[in-house]
Amino acid sequence: MALTITPLTPAIGVEVTGQPGRRLLDLDAAEELRTALDAHGVVVCREAGLEDGELVALSRMFGEVVIAKGSTEEYPEVQIISLDPARSRLASYQQGTFSWHIDGATDATPQKATFLVARQVSDEGGDTEFANTYAAYAALTEAQRKELDGLRVLHTFKAAQLLANPNPSDAQLAAWERVPTREHPLVWTRRDGRKSLLIGATTDHVIGMAPAESRALLDRLLQWSTQPRLVLRHHWRPGDLVIWDNTGMLHRALPYRPTSPRLMHRTTLVGDEAVV
Repeated sequence: MALTITPLTPAIGVEVTGQPGRRLLDLDAAEELRTALDAHGVVVCREAGLEDGELVALSRMFGEVVIAKGSTEEYPEVQIISLDPARSRLASYQQGTFSWHIDGATDATPQKATFLVARQVSDEGGDTEFANTYAAYAALTEAQRKELDGLRVLHTFKAAQLLANPNPSDAQLAAWERVPTREHPLVWTRRDGRKSLLIGATTDHVIGMAPAESRALLDRLLQWSTQPRLVLRHHWRPGDLVIWDNTGMLHRALPYRPTSPRLMHRTTLVGDEAVV
């Protein structure tokens, strides 16, 4: 039985039905998922219920899987996402995901895609939103695109963490500043000619631009890219699997309490195209 693929919005996202979770590992089904991901940026598989081994196997059908920090004991590719430090040693950084971002923005080659499975959901908050930065760039006027030509931006882990914790301790600042920074073009041009805006929480400043002007431009582009017509909001159910193109979709978790039971398991794909 083929997958049924239903668009969720005109600009971003599809929902896939027609196969139980483990059948997504069939070669034909995985190819349909990959095609849908390329075309729509976000693929939602409701209540797929994949176990960790199945999640890793499906991820490998799309590319090389990252060996994760804060992973499960049995599967080093599966990262635990929780605000509970007893569950995840990276819990203290997770509130940084409440702001729009892409993963790996301080790397030369950001991660290609992300697979996220809901093990437990929040009783309040915890939805995930996605915004299509391919569509955001395409919707700019020609004059606006020319304004962005040649601009480069410094991305830092510190910039993202300051949004979540504007009054850090000296030790926190020192830890954030140990993470390497990265300079990227503001507009990411792919091998196939597609272009997206490389923006989000990690954008510290535009190289060579006055601070106030730089921040105004970055804030304006973020607001433009996250306007309602370019955004998909996913309300999690236990067992849901969501896959997204990390390079062209901003994402953020809507805030939830530190005591929330929300527990997600994530795999990410090694990037295959450096930012140029």
